[in-house]
Amino acid sequence: MGIINVTPDSFYAGSRKSGAQIGVTAIEMLTHGAEMLDLGAYSSRPGADDVTPREEMARLRSAMKEIRAAAPEAIVSVDTFRADVAKMSIEELGADIINDISGGLLDKNMIATVAELKVPYILMHMRGTPATMQQMCDYPHGVTAGVIKELSERIDAAAGAGICDIIVDPGFGFAKTVEQNYQLLCDLPLLGKAFGRPILIGISRKSMLTKPLGITPADALPATVAVNAISLEKGASIIRVHDVEAARQCVEVFNITHTYIQK
Repeated sequence: MGIINVTPDSFYAGSRKSGAQIGVTAIEMLTHGAEMLDLGAYSSRPGADDVTPREEMARLRSAMKEIRAAAPEAIVSVDTFRADVAKMSIEELGADIINDISGGLLDKNMIATVAELKVPYILMHMRGTPATMQQMCDYPHGVTAGVIKELSERIDAAAGAGICDIIVDPGFGFAKTVEQNYQLLCDLPLLGKAFGRPILIGISRKSMLTKPLGITPADALPATVAVNAISLEKGASIIRVHDVEAARQCVEVFNITHTYIQK
């Protein structure tokens, strides 16, 4: 999954696209092996500015026009926590998937809306809001147990509403310390067993990589490739990345290696 952000303030400057850059980036990502694109118009980094629904919709309309002109058959996921934006993205813009960082917690209408739209739903674990989440990292029974419990509740709500295709995202970097992120990564197989659903991993260039290494997001591609390989080994089905070509090579080497292991 290739990341395209139509925001001025996403944490990695290289992901920010506008105008004709959007279509060019979509073509590049698909050529390099992306199987889907994730389009975001609201930055969820800690401390990011709020964006009104009207502005978020305007950004998405403009961006989808560029993507559909360049790559009409591309599978596009829209990254939003707002039900009205999700509805517009599917019905008006022809998007294919909704990717909700809040798992339905930030908009009480989201789950019912996605069920009505009959599209796949990427359900992520988060606490609070992007502005408050990093003050909500207390997991009395450990981060993995807490994430499994809280995600299970959201999955049950989504499935109970009639959403059939649910992809689970543990939410690396959202209401988790650096240490908790690594514990969750180590325990990824437990999440796969607990949920029995595809697991999406989004760690590309995040602070769990940059803080321990003392680097910036711009320098974090090697670390991203390493953690993506670990994620695949631990059962991830989808890796959400800024750098599709490097990720595709990672996936191909992983698959080749496992072909020999199976022999």
